[in-house]
Amino acid sequence: MATKPKKKTIRSIPQERTPMPEQEPLVRAKNFEEVALGYRVEEALVEAERCLQCADEPCVRGCPVGIDIPGFIRKIAEKNYHGAYDVITDTNLLPSVCGRVCPQENQCEGVCTVGQPDTRLEPVAIGRLERFIGDTAIREGWANVPYIEPNGLRVGIVGAGPAGLACAADMAKAGCEVVVYEAFHQPGGVLKYGIPDFRLPNDKVDAEIRKVEALGVRFECNTLVGRLFTIEQMRTEMGFDAVFIGTGAGYPSFMGIPGESLNGVLSANELLTRCNLLRARDFPNFDTPLQPGKHVAVIGAGNTAMDALRVSLRLGAESVHCIYRRSKTEAPARAEEIHHAEQEGVDFNWLTSPIEILADAQGGVRGLRCVRMELGEPDASGRRKPVPVPGSEFEFECDMVVFAIGTNANPILGQTCKLKLDKRGYIATDDTLATSIVGVWAGGDIVTGAATVIRAMGAGRQAARAMKAYLGLRDSDAVYEGDAADTLFGIHRAEHGPARVRLA
Repeated sequence: MATKPKKKTIRSIPQERTPMPEQEPLVRAKNFEEVALGYRVEEALVEAERCLQCADEPCVRGCPVGIDIPGFIRKIAEKNYHGAYDVITDTNLLPSVCGRVCPQENQCEGVCTVGQPDTRLEPVAIGRLERFIGDTAIREGWANVPYIEPNGLRVGIVGAGPAGLACAADMAKAGCEVVVYEAFHQPGGVLKYGIPDFRLPNDKVDAEIRKVEALGVRFECNTLVGRLFTIEQMRTEMGFDAVFIGTGAGYPSFMGIPGESLNGVLSANELLTRCNLLRARDFPNFDTPLQPGKHVAVIGAGNTAMDALRVSLRLGAESVHCIYRRSKTEAPARAEEIHHAEQEGVDFNWLTSPIEILADAQGGVRGLRCVRMELGEPDASGRRKPVPVPGSEFEFECDMVVFAIGTNANPILGQTCKLKLDKRGYIATDDTLATSIVGVWAGGDIVTGAATVIRAMGAGRQAARAMKAYLGLRDSDAVYEGDAADTLFGIHRAEHGPARVRLA
């Protein structure tokens, strides 16, 4: 007779979080190969043993797409890696991507029972385990393509980023013909243009997108909706029964200080897009021009700023400076990204704000004038507001300035259709993500402003549920209200209806 497995406790699990192998800092700072090398099987098995398999599953509630986290970790512990992939892909088709770039420390890992303050332990490395399964699936060629019964309905998706990909996958599984329109020459959105290979290799993104294509989704690239055709045209003459907009928010912000029009001033979006998607880092093998600076100042301290700083190092900059008006404690970037940038040699200038970009005789950048800051009372964001220190102005030398202080909604769609926008210029939606145009939904950064990959994917799936309800399609994830066990003859009472009876 089999014995019941002993219940895990905080004291009985491995106490230390399993470290992930990495490239050495001075080596990786000169290449675009991935920094974190991923778990091997034996490391994944040790880390999977740290999961307590909590009955209340706080990690699932902390995941924006509701992955059954204890379920897939249990499969890993059982060495059933394909089973773990099946569990993850019930809700997330991009595990290799999300395992790398999601801020798990603020989501699933942030509420992990193992990592709560009273345990004095680090949380289970959920993201690393998800990446392990995603990478294993790519290497082994696994894909979950269900039988799909076509229903004759057509769905158009605007934007091939995380929100659009998630919505497209769900609508394709429901039997719709799905066409995704992407302005760039490759699908992937911010996954391809905004995140460098050393954090998210392009081949991993391409492999995950191929799995979406396997569902029957068609991608039409080099297609700028709002210029070639409008949202209204998609709903009318182009014959789409429903439309989802997931164009992201890639319009860069600047500070409005003197000198922003000088040669050598650019946004992080431009730097990263040229380097990542357009392959300027491989010039002259690729003909995208990019004149890298020797002394680079990046303004901002979010994840995009960290990417811009670390890309500049790899492009050959002699010195790279991060300029941020608050302290390290308030920096919005992931702690891991800041740590990696510090290891690689980035010079951090905390409590520093630029007030002018200085010009040389040729109209290029020769330096940055800054002022020291101190933290005052909390502002609307909840963080202490930076206040200039009188008489603390100073200059330092640089020949390139990169702004990484946030993004806005691209105005093209708002200018070319009758979508209602909010006061910030983002698309206004209701609780189901429906827009002001009937049959059109929107989600991700174009609605919320800049957020995370997984939250954008969650919005794409949320919109898909509403779209299926609008189109009259049965959604197996959201069919019934109330008691799901309320059945008669094996059929839920909500689905009982009249039956024709033929009388003799």
